[in-house]
Amino acid sequence: MGIIAWILIGLLAGAIAKLLLPGKDPGGIIITMLIGVAGALLGGWLGMVIFGIDSIGGFFDLSTWVAAIVGSLILLLLYRAFTGGRRSHRHA
Repeated sequence: MGIIAWILIGLLAGAIAKLLLPGKDPGGIIITMLIGVAGALLGGWLGMVIFGIDSIGGFFDLSTWVAAIVGSLILLLLYRAFTGGRRSHRHA
């Protein structure tokens, strides 16, 4: 799979993770999508390390999507834990 496919999977996995874990996140949708891209990479790596499987078989493989979504959920939970789930407010 190419880098464009991984970015697309990551963006969609980030959106799915956000749907599964609703709530306000500091940083908004852009940060959530970036977390999705990083989570897709994390999920693929964890699949290889923990289970010894190649979870990056192809764009339409279920294992690819599961790994990307699980990785995105992990990173989204970590992000919320480190930021305290608070949102920054800017005043003009």
